Amino acid sequence: MNYKQETKKHLYNSRIIDPFLRLLQNRYPQIDIPSLLSHADMKPYEVADQWHWFTQTQVNAFYDKVVELTGNEKIAREAGRYAASPEANTVIHQYVLGFLGPHRAYQWIGKAASNFTRSARYESRRLAKNKIEVTVTPHPDVQEQEFQCHNRIGFFEAISHLFRHKFPQIEHPECLFHGGSCCRYVITWQTESFCFLKTLRSASLAASAAGLAIPAFSTSAAFVSPLVQAGLLSFLVSWLLLEKKSTRTVWNSMEALRISSGTLLEQIENNYNNALLTNAISQSISKETTIEDILQSLVVNFQQSLDFDRGLVLLADQDKKHLFFRAGYGYSKKVENLLRSSTFHLDNPDSKGAFVVSFREKKTILINDINDIQEDLSPRSLDFAKKMGVKSFLCCPIVYDNEAIGILAADNLTTKRALLKSDITLLSGIAPIIGISIRNAQLLQNRKQQFNSTLHALATTIDARDPLTAGHSERVTQFTLGICQELALCDREREKIRVAALLHDYGKIAVPDAILKKPGRLSAREYEIVKDHANQTRQILEKIHFEGIYAEVPAIAGSHHEKIDGSGYPLGLTGKDIPLGGKIIAVADFFEAITSKRHYREPMPFHVAADELKKGRGRHFEEDIVDAFLRYFEQQLASDPAIMPGSCRQASRESIRVPYRAPLTIQYEGLRDETTTSDISSRGLFAATALPVREGAPVKLSFILPDACSTPMEINGRVVWINHRCLPRKTLFPPGCGIAFTDLRKPHRDTLSQFIATHSRHFSQESLSC
Repeated sequence: MNYKQETKKHLYNSRIIDPFLRLLQNRYPQIDIPSLLSHADMKPYEVADQWHWFTQTQVNAFYDKVVELTGNEKIAREAGRYAASPEANTVIHQYVLGFLGPHRAYQWIGKAASNFTRSARYESRRLAKNKIEVTVTPHPDVQEQEFQCHNRIGFFEAISHLFRHKFPQIEHPECLFHGGSCCRYVITWQTESFCFLKTLRSASLAASAAGLAIPAFSTSAAFVSPLVQAGLLSFLVSWLLLEKKSTRTVWNSMEALRISSGTLLEQIENNYNNALLTNAISQSISKETTIEDILQSLVVNFQQSLDFDRGLVLLADQDKKHLFFRAGYGYSKKVENLLRSSTFHLDNPDSKGAFVVSFREKKTILINDINDIQEDLSPRSLDFAKKMGVKSFLCCPIVYDNEAIGILAADNLTTKRALLKSDITLLSGIAPIIGISIRNAQLLQNRKQQFNSTLHALATTIDARDPLTAGHSERVTQFTLGICQELALCDREREKIRVAALLHDYGKIAVPDAILKKPGRLSAREYEIVKDHANQTRQILEKIHFEGIYAEVPAIAGSHHEKIDGSGYPLGLTGKDIPLGGKIIAVADFFEAITSKRHYREPMPFHVAADELKKGRGRHFEEDIVDAFLRYFEQQLASDPAIMPGSCRQASRESIRVPYRAPLTIQYEGLRDETTTSDISSRGLFAATALPVREGAPVKLSFILPDACSTPMEINGRVVWINHRCLPRKTLFPPGCGIAFTDLRKPHRDTLSQFIATHSRHFSQESLSC
């Protein structure tokens, strides 16, 4: 069936079609069932799916073709009879047997009909012990056909016959197809077998009683004895026959109930397992706070718990113009690379791909044969489906607040299991949970970004007072995080210390410019004023409502000038009285300060600064913290000498960075991001991107240098470091990554060198290396 929106309502359950097919297979084996179903736009798996419903148009086409193939214009009535026959052993047959008798089956026909049809309202009214009236009134927007009336009559006949009765007498005083407003049936069934046995039993009992009573009025014992014996024998035989027949009826009903109960229990178990699965997935992904972690957890749960060979998640970009592959399982490397390199265009109104249609129309699509929709697909979509090896698939929109944000899709490639409506129900129940989790993660990330932006703004207000010390807080934070990494501190501890490091000098806002920027040495009084900035930092930050892991930020930031021997300030704390974060920031702050230029001195060479730091080891600074910093420092210096403060004066021309911002296109494992660059040199650049890149991964870059050339520079690169959103390595940079060029050819190299040389004199040389 075409996955495009169908305007006609789905009115008839597949269990109505199933008896027709069983009848045809039994009595008309020459008929090609697949061709018959194809003519009616039905699929074998849809008929087998007890949760599938067909339209009036499909049912009409099916019946017309059946009559044409069989030449039997009464086959609708025959199929009705066959539906409840023991020979068919259909779901309907088992359902009817469960009522234990025709009177209950007819009485409950109104409620039972809703399980099989949505086309009409069924009402039943008892007229006598073995007589009932059934009224069928189609809904106003439904146009049933006359063959459906005949099918009902056959079904009503089968109900009585099923309980070992003769076919009932059915009067049809009012018919919708002969001028009536409804179809009304008066059904009378005969119960002669039971009635005869009951009458015989009663008569035998009466005869026996009469035989016993005769001696009171007559002396003829010769007549009494045979009468009593015959009556008792007749009573016994009738009672045994009646019990046998009743037992058989009850047994048949109980067997039907057993089968129906088994089916029901199986469905209950399936629903229960689906509910457990949905709950497990919900709990699993709700624990994650980033989109990447949510998708990873989702994929693991899907692969372990769902009966699909393959599955994937596509998410839309911020502008809702494209869908990108974000996670999946079960795909070969070749197919996964195809997914990663493919972009599904949401802004193209002519796009007919299932993913785009599902996203755009916010509806679930189930296709069990890709050939059925190939005429509706564009050549590009059809070629993509063939490369994917898709035979059947199911895709469900991920919706939050009535807005589609992505697609959840699954298919079976090797197991060949047909996808059912129950699969739609399962994915439709999981998709909203994914949408909520992703949206919560986005809100949390936005909140963190706003929080970090506020921190950076506060730190920048201090750095902005003196261009010579610009970037001090950011570099101290970078060193601080390096020490935390070497000490293997947990993420919560790192984050707390990171915030304190960014704000450690905020108290300098109270220091006058005349003192802060004084070119010579400070007087004793001026030095005391400067020293008070640590106390001012703590007091100011205590007025900010820090909570949770950030509650200790004021104390940590205010203790960065304390020394373990008690000679520090402002409180003269010693040893364990100093917060761990304060001890770490003290080392980072000391090294950054002595290696950077100040108004009253030149920067200290690295090796001299390292020696000075070692002199304070065990006296001013804790030994393990100094050792951790030196390890970190040596690793960073070995990887890129330009990464340290002041090094841009000592670095080669190739190390010079320009804080250049311009549009940049980055491609990574099939994902594409239109973003910006924040920093560039002739060896690499920084890209502000939310792509889930990993260190060492190859990327493709495209950007244009102003005043250099109008043709985009297309360069391959390699990710050398990542500025994580939650734990940034360079706190003044947005989330993204540093990228080193890997194939910078001569024309591009010359263009970059000329651009750097021209513009570097206009920018501060304090920008950080990629």
